Amino acid sequence: MPDPESPTRNAKPGHFILKIAAAVILTFLFYVGFNSILNSFTHESTDDAFLDAHLINIASKLPGYVSAVHAVENQTVKAGDLLLEIDSRDYETKLQQKRAAAESSRANFKTVQSTYHLVTARVETAQSNRKQVQADLAATEAAAIRAQADLERGNQLRAKNVISPQEFDTLSAAGKTANANLAAAREKLTGEDSKINESIAQKEAAKTMIEVARAQLNQSEIDIKEADLDLSYMKIVAPQDGRITRKAVERGSYVQTGQTLMVIVTPHVWVTANFKESQLRLMRPGQPAEIEIDAYPDKKYQGHVDSIQSGSGARFSLLPPENAVGNFVKVVQRVPVKIVFDEPIDSAGTLGPGMSVSPSVLIRTVTVAKPIRWLVAAVLAVIVVMGGSLLFSRVKRSKSTAPAGNG
Repeated sequence: MPDPESPTRNAKPGHFILKIAAAVILTFLFYVGFNSILNSFTHESTDDAFLDAHLINIASKLPGYVSAVHAVENQTVKAGDLLLEIDSRDYETKLQQKRAAAESSRANFKTVQSTYHLVTARVETAQSNRKQVQADLAATEAAAIRAQADLERGNQLRAKNVISPQEFDTLSAAGKTANANLAAAREKLTGEDSKINESIAQKEAAKTMIEVARAQLNQSEIDIKEADLDLSYMKIVAPQDGRITRKAVERGSYVQTGQTLMVIVTPHVWVTANFKESQLRLMRPGQPAEIEIDAYPDKKYQGHVDSIQSGSGARFSLLPPENAVGNFVKVVQRVPVKIVFDEPIDSAGTLGPGMSVSPSVLIRTVTVAKPIRWLVAAVLAVIVVMGGSLLFSRVKRSKSTAPAGNG
């Protein structure tokens, strides 16, 4: 005859449903825990991570008063968009001065060129005159030789009384005249040589002046380009696409050279994750990563490891630790790892550098089929429920069979 106190006879339908519900809940919890344990073997994760992006400091290359500001805080801009303007009147005046100086240099260059051409013509004229004088000298030399020959013959004829003294005197005077003409012709040739040398010297000087004038003209043209470039700096445009942040300039402000006026945050973002050095043993560039952004906890983004910094973050800090002084304390170091997104992020422009993320990098692959994970979780849940039920029944039976105490 069955024991009236057995668990089977005392079992109620409500207890059975409670066991089924407990088994289902425990199956789910065991499945989650199994996935968590499996994930700890296959992934490395950290909460010391944040978004990063390129920050472009917008500054003025020249000082001046701001005449107009066309950008506002958090505005989206495109490359080439006008951000602000600086009063350009001073630089326009400088440009006009440089252009006037260039015109003067150009006119001076033309004048020097004309002088060079004139001196060159003088050299050619002097050389032509020298040729004429040299020809005249040759004729004069021939006449002198002939007069000297006539005089020598006259001497011989006079010694024989063939010619009269008057005729001899005429031949003697002709010889002296021929010699004088020869000397004058030679002096004239020497004078032409001097003129040629002087003209050549003037030509060389004019050539040097042309080089100087050309250099001045080139410098003037460079000055114009420089002044024109300075004038172009009066309009500051966006070098890249992005969003305006940290705007620190208004119309009428006086800005200095290199003063940061605003910052453009580029739309391309990535993750800088500071992993512990002990987590990097199996981490390599190219490994897939899953990224959770605190601002969007319901989304998970896919990415991959782009690169690992060669050195800890502390070593590249503003004040790196100096262990050589003897105060070394071993601390687990953090190494920045760059993780890039596989697809563009559509966040309506709200994501920016410094926002917290939680990346998880797949470092090894351990494959356990999903049905097997559910089966293991279910078996563990049934074991726990049955064991708990049996334990509860034994405790209840021991209480019911215990002898009653004295009243």
